[in-house]
This record gives sequence, structure tokens and C-alpha cells, in this order.
Amino acid sequence: MTGYAISSYGTFLNMVALNLFVYETTGRALAMGLFMAVRLASGFAVGLTAGGLLARFTAKSVMLWTNIAQASVMLLLVLAPDGLRTAALIAVSVVVGSCGTLFMVTLRSSIPEMVGEDRRSWANSLSITGRSLAMVAGFASAGAVVSLVGYTAAFVVDTATFAVCAVTVALLPIPGGGKRRDGGGSRGRAPDEAAAAEPGAAGAPARRRGPAALAALAAAPGLALMVALRGVDALGSSSHNAALPVYSSELDDARPAVFVSAFWCLWALGNIVVQQLIQRYAHRTGRPVGALGFGWGTCLMSAAFILAFAGFPMVATAAIALVAGAADGLTEVSYTSHLQTLPAGLRAHAFGLSATVENLGFGAGMILVAAALDHYTPLTVVGWSHGAAIVFAAVFLIRVAGLRTSSPGPTSP
Repeated sequence: MTGYAISSYGTFLNMVALNLFVYETTGRALAMGLFMAVRLASGFAVGLTAGGLLARFTAKSVMLWTNIAQASVMLLLVLAPDGLRTAALIAVSVVVGSCGTLFMVTLRSSIPEMVGEDRRSWANSLSITGRSLAMVAGFASAGAVVSLVGYTAAFVVDTATFAVCAVTVALLPIPGGGKRRDGGGSRGRAPDEAAAAEPGAAGAPARRRGPAALAALAAAPGLALMVALRGVDALGSSSHNAALPVYSSELDDARPAVFVSAFWCLWALGNIVVQQLIQRYAHRTGRPVGALGFGWGTCLMSAAFILAFAGFPMVATAAIALVAGAADGLTEVSYTSHLQTLPAGLRAHAFGLSATVENLGFGAGMILVAAALDHYTPLTVVGWSHGAAIVFAAVFLIRVAGLRTSSPGPTSP
């Protein structure tokens, strides 16, 4: 997780540095949009094939080579002559987009084999805490790194972070090499607390008749709705990511970065605090937060992001940012832990399809939101986007409640 956090720092650093570099290299704002589109499209495509790759190769080898590939392509960008910079940038967008998604799918689907079923929530919280810290550090230092030492140094730092992550993966002991086999990994699997996404042991062969990704969704009642809600949530996330710079400029045109930086720092603090609470809850009760936590967390997070653009005093907005981060952390842990209850043969396909849906929701959202912000206020755009997530989350919670009521077997609260 330390290696993953370090590589995440490089990723967030380059989210700023690469966009600025693309603009300076091409001189066109459209090029930045195309760069992000290629990156998201690559992640979208690899999400559909991730399960198949993990059925052929060990999780450890996939995580190792995705980091090596990203380090290599960043080094290629550093060494590329001026005439090949555009081609190198296209290669970076494809490799970073696809390998970043594949690494995340592999890591999340392999955590039960790494730490055991009873420590899934702990490992997920640790992962999200490291990523949150890396995001703040990456965004906060990007401007200073680029301004003081230049783009080349930023790309070298990113190359080094992927190399560090590759080394930690190489040293990682995964039982059985992390190889995905149908039905493997279900032994000793603790039942999830919500019947809405509890994979039953019976009927597994029948579920494999269709495409693997769709079979993963059919493995549990309500799981397809859960993944769909994740996609709507990603669309909502695109709205506040696009609207924050606009809203910050309206607050202080001379220093627009101040509000954005402060907001994300407070968001990360709330995220980190809730991870500690989740770990203590899991340790004390032996239960993950599960599907209900995901549904309620989505409602709270979306409501908080809407209120963040409502023009409240800064003290109130700071508290709202903390709540948004805490709710975001709750949804991340509950969602990831919930999908990890699937049998190993289906788990990677479910995470791959989820990554595809998230990339689709975020990418489509960025296009729609960017167009809407030209005509409507940030509050209106964020309100509609996150409002849709709240409505969808309410439908999901009703579905979960109905399945819990009708389920004949015992469920945990």
C-alpha cells in the first residue's frame, strides 16, 4: 500500500503537469480534452478485458508489468525529441489510462487473497487513506514542481514512483501467486451483511453461460443496480471536479487555486478520519459496512457536494468539505468490500466492468458538464448531477431493503 500510495502521488502530480504540458506543446485547449478522452477511453476498454487477463496471468505479474509499462512510457516522454513529443503524449495517454485501470482492478480483486476475507475492510481503508494523502500531496505540489524544476523533472518523479511501486509488488507474497481460477477464493468467504449483493454458492455453473462480466453482475441480486449507481456517482463526480475551478474563480478571481486546494485538503482529511472509524467498526463488530453503507454514503456525499456550491460562509463550507470526504470514503470502502465478496472467478470481471462503467460515467459527465457550465451556474449543474445520484441511491436503498426483507436466510445488519 505504501508503494501504491507513492505511485498515486506521481499519478496526481502528472494529472496537472501533463495537461499543462499538452497545452504548451500543442498550443490548443482542445488537445487537453483529447488527451483526457484518450486516457479515459483506454481505461474504458481495458475494464472490459481485465477479467480475461486475470484468468490467464497471475495478479502479481499483472500489477508488476502495469507499473513497469507506465514507468517506461513516462521515460519515453522524457527522452523523446521535440518532433516526436506528440506521438509520445498519445502513447502516455493510452498506456497510463489502460494500465492504471488494470492495476486498480487487479489490486482490488486480489485483496482477499492478500490479507484474508476477514481483513478486507481494513486493507481497503488503508488503500483509500494512502490514495487520499497522495491526491492532496500530488495536487498541492504540482504547481511548485512544474514552476521550480520544470516538466522534465515532474515526469522523472512520476517515472520513479511507478518504479517504486513495481519493486514493492515484486516483493509482495500473494498466496498461490494471485492466479484467478473460476470458483477459487470462495472457500472461507464470509457472507456480506446485505442480501442485495450476497453471491449464493448454488448456481455458479449456470451463471458462467453468458459473458463473464454479465455473469458477475448476475451473481447476486441487486449487484447490477449497485454498479449502475457507481456510474451515476461518477457522473456526479465529474460535475464537482469541473465546477470547482469555476466556482473558485467566482469567489476570488485573483487567487482561484486557494479555495480548490483548501477544499480538497479538507475533503482528504474527512476521508482519512472515516477510514479510521471504519477500521475500528470492522475490528469491533467483525462486519463490513456493505451495501447499505454504500447507498447512504452516496446520498450524504452527493448532498454535501451540492451544498458546497450553495454560497455558505467559509466555516460552514469547510465543514461540508469534511462531510463530503467522509461520505466519499465510506462509499469507496463499502463498494469495494462488497464486490470482493464475489467468488474469485467472477470478482475480477465485476471490478473490470465497474471500472468501465465509472470511466464512462465520468467521461460522459465531463463533456456534458463542461457544456452546461457555459450556460448555468455551478450550483445548478452540480445540483442536477448529484441530484440524479441521490435519486438513484434512493432506488438502490429501497431495493436493498426489499431484498433483506424477503431473504429467507440470515443476514447481518
